[in-house]
Amino acid sequence: MILQARDVRKSYGEFCALDGVSLAVNAGEFVSIIGPNGAGKTTLINVLTGILEPSAGRVVFKDRDITGIGTVRLSRLGMARSFQLVTIFPELTVLEVLQVAVVSRLGRGTRLFASLARDRQVAAQALEVAELFLLAEKRHTVARQLPQGDKKLLDVASAFALHPEIILLDEPTSGVSTRDKNKIMEILVSASKRIGIKAIVQVEHDMDIVFGYSDRIVALHQGRVLAEGAPGAIRANEDVVNMVLGRRDRAVAKRNPSPLRGEGEGEGTAPTKC
Repeated sequence: MILQARDVRKSYGEFCALDGVSLAVNAGEFVSIIGPNGAGKTTLINVLTGILEPSAGRVVFKDRDITGIGTVRLSRLGMARSFQLVTIFPELTVLEVLQVAVVSRLGRGTRLFASLARDRQVAAQALEVAELFLLAEKRHTVARQLPQGDKKLLDVASAFALHPEIILLDEPTSGVSTRDKNKIMEILVSASKRIGIKAIVQVEHDMDIVFGYSDRIVALHQGRVLAEGAPGAIRANEDVVNMVLGRRDRAVAKRNPSPLRGEGEGEGTAPTKC
């Protein structure tokens, strides 16, 4: 087991964004977290990655309590994340954005811009990641000038450049075309194998992506785990079908008989009362 949440709760006043959520992620798994708006998905990712400290409960990474530790310290321990909104540096080039991540991983943050300009190791490792994510030809393009699909790729690539053991992705395909969604997923699965990432956890609304790539799915509803299991079990769960998937996504689930093994809160409705 590489990552575990133990009875995690997160309250905002009298409301619960998370109400006793427990889950475990094992090495080799691709886990998707699904749920309707307001289910607590992004809050859970923020708690797992140390951005938010839970009101109760613990988060354990590689047998170490990391509750509320923060993303910078977590990245040094081997966990990284991407965000729903693209967070790249808009005025840097593609290569420079990736170099920033490499500099952070190598612990050279005190001389960031000197490392970007002159460090051959940093440049070589950044270019390697750019090639993995099919961004090498655009390495000198300013990030803000990229199409949305490539911006999403760059955001994910910068997290991969940290060489984490586990990566958590918040809506990695949001805001891009169907063609770009599948491209992004294929690239990140391939890159994870090349880099040696042990596990991937994603929040995702697109059920084609969820049922196409997940080894296991965790369904949240009103801050609680409604169900979890392999795609087939989730597809057959009537509570998930009725409360989470909806009409269109129910059809998507039915036409995906087997997954492809991939060897804010502000989500809408108010959270439930504690």
